[in-house]
Amino acid sequence: MNSKLRTAARVVALFVATTGLALAEGTNAFDATTWGPGIGAGLAIGLAALGGGLGQGRTATAALEGMARNPQAAGQLQTPLLIALVFTETLTLFSLVVAMKLAGLI
Repeated sequence: MNSKLRTAARVVALFVATTGLALAEGTNAFDATTWGPGIGAGLAIGLAALGGGLGQGRTATAALEGMARNPQAAGQLQTPLLIALVFTETLTLFSLVVAMKLAGLI
């Protein structure tokens, strides 16, 4: 468990360090005003993708368990399942727009 935590901390540190440098547009890549929005944009889309993936997974799991328990209700569960998945994906796409705004791309 401890080695997994250390590995996760290293991945986060590398992600934070490289995201800001990759999105920096100025000549001085270590200027806080240049790489700060890049880190914010990277974290915004990363956390949104993580949350959206977890939410969609839980939604699909619940729907499939309901269909497995009651196969006659499969037709009634498909429409609410798709609507829930669309709302989750829409929130993830909104976070992409926010990340692009933070990075100065729009």
